[in-house]
Amino acid sequence: MRARRFSKNTAIGSSDRLFTLLTTGVLFLYLLVILALMLSDISYINFDTFRRVLWSREIRFAIKLSLITSVITTFLSLCVAVPAGYALSRYSFPGKMMVDTVVDIPIVLPPLIMGVSLLVFFQTPVGRAIERSGLRFVYTPQGIVLAQFVVACSFAIRTIKAAFDGVDRRLEDVAMTLGCNRRQAFLKVSLPLAKNGIIAGGVFAWARAIGEFGPIIVFCGTTRFKTEVMPTSIYLELSVGRIESALSIAILMILIALATLMLFKKLGGVGYIWIGR
Repeated sequence: MRARRFSKNTAIGSSDRLFTLLTTGVLFLYLLVILALMLSDISYINFDTFRRVLWSREIRFAIKLSLITSVITTFLSLCVAVPAGYALSRYSFPGKMMVDTVVDIPIVLPPLIMGVSLLVFFQTPVGRAIERSGLRFVYTPQGIVLAQFVVACSFAIRTIKAAFDGVDRRLEDVAMTLGCNRRQAFLKVSLPLAKNGIIAGGVFAWARAIGEFGPIIVFCGTTRFKTEVMPTSIYLELSVGRIESALSIAILMILIALATLMLFKKLGGVGYIWIGR
């Protein structure tokens, strides 16, 4: 009897180990694919070329514009995403599922479509009126911020909603029974408890903004010293056959992406945009 039970336990243990090896093996196989691609990029150029490209006037302008526009976009995204994420997390209202779905559209649509949609909007009477008022967006640096914002804000809302979902709403109820109104309960209870998730949403929005390509190239073009950002700069360098220059910018963006993702995970964004749904 004991021998039979021992044999059965051994068989289960062997099966578990085999399953663990299989799943881990698949993970590391995909990891090898990603690392092989990144190492190929790094090995293609030398450090002198990398330094020379990044210190050229054109690329320094693209890096500077990328940083400025992405920071502005992140600030605007957080201004919208914090109240919007809280509303989606806490309130029930007619059509909430539809609203929640529409917010996700920029996430699931190809980014190119968002650029085309922006371009078409500014051909409508409302869009033309905005342009005539002096607030120009088409083929301007302001347009870069708008193109980044339309996509990045959706990611920020989804991440921040997840952060508020993780805060027990009963804590707000307790605060309100102690004399706080809803605004005070939000500021004194929910906001501090969701702080890491909100920062993670900002980091994610910034990463998305700085890496945006499709909407920008359609809506703003890629003019040297005017609307050229890092992703469109890669496109420009490739279009004239300067592969080493394009790869230098790509490596810089890979380093930014690695740092951003590590910070995002550390702040509690492990589940990314779908956590808490």
